[in-house]
Amino acid sequence: MNMQWPLDTAVSFDPYFGEPGRDGDQYYKVLPDGKVFFRIKAPGAAEVAIDQFGYITPLTRVDVNMWEGAVEMGAGFKYFFLKVDGCDVLNPYLPIGYGCCRPMNFVDVPVPGEDWNQLRDDVPHGSVARHYYFSTVSGKTESCLVYLPAAYDAQKKYPVLYLQHGYGENETGWVYQGHLARIADNLLHEGRMTEMIIVMGCGMVQPRDGNARDLGRQLFPQVLLTDLIPYIEAHFPVLTDKWNRAMAGLSMGSYQTSIVTLSNPDKFGYAGVFSGFLRFPRPDGSREAHLDLLEDKEKFNESFRVFYRAMGTEDNFFQSFANDDEMLEGKGLNMERQLFPGGHDWSVWRRCIYNFLPKIFK
Repeated sequence: MNMQWPLDTAVSFDPYFGEPGRDGDQYYKVLPDGKVFFRIKAPGAAEVAIDQFGYITPLTRVDVNMWEGAVEMGAGFKYFFLKVDGCDVLNPYLPIGYGCCRPMNFVDVPVPGEDWNQLRDDVPHGSVARHYYFSTVSGKTESCLVYLPAAYDAQKKYPVLYLQHGYGENETGWVYQGHLARIADNLLHEGRMTEMIIVMGCGMVQPRDGNARDLGRQLFPQVLLTDLIPYIEAHFPVLTDKWNRAMAGLSMGSYQTSIVTLSNPDKFGYAGVFSGFLRFPRPDGSREAHLDLLEDKEKFNESFRVFYRAMGTEDNFFQSFANDDEMLEGKGLNMERQLFPGGHDWSVWRRCIYNFLPKIFK
């Protein structure tokens, strides 16, 4: 069978290829020219297409059941919607992750020259485990994922990075889509980053009795400070001063990072704002109190050893990033700023974490 499959999908490490006599020979493959070839079974359908957030590529019917086509997806991690007669269909024979508030099919097209996020046979691998903690803020049990380095020793004490996903995703994103564990394993093996524990919480947490769909974005900073950090510090051998605590996040998680770190400079010494917002990207005119610290150059520069901002050059939120640049101009704040090729996607966010991890806890 002509099949390619990314490792570490949210469903299975090794793929299930299907029963050819029942399911048909469904698959995808990356062609030498970088396009992605799809073969999809959709008996009785009038139209099958790949929808890349509004950019539609129809597939061609090749027999009564099967549809095929080569699609230009671009390089890197790409979510897409499989449309069958206009309806979104999750195909079990294509890779599945979680994004856009739902399970999603995706492809991961190799980026030439980028092997730093690949699973390597010659590198010791750390672990990622799910942990549960009760939140007094949400009123229910919450979930987080915790990365421990390969040489983890419960007799040692470690710094901690709290790492957040974006809107519509959850705590699994940095592991399955972001390749966080692979990137950290490779950097540790090369001696380029400090051993640390990395904690990934659900940034879209909802209260038990809540009905507001977006309330979780506002609630998570409270959950982090009131419940998640105390849980981690009670259950893992971690250093608890601000110079051994960092926070970073992408998109929605970047805004949560800005709120938490700028409001609590006594608790965090490092911050990473990826595809990122110091201010809410769709301002409503309300005062954002966490920005007050940006007006005090001395206090800000004393508070953070690293405050890192990064964005993809093709990001649809780039104007927000540029507006933050303008706001910061002339303030004399020690911030690092970096641009990467790409949009508002995991290809950029992998580069962000790859560049951020070696900077912290030095």
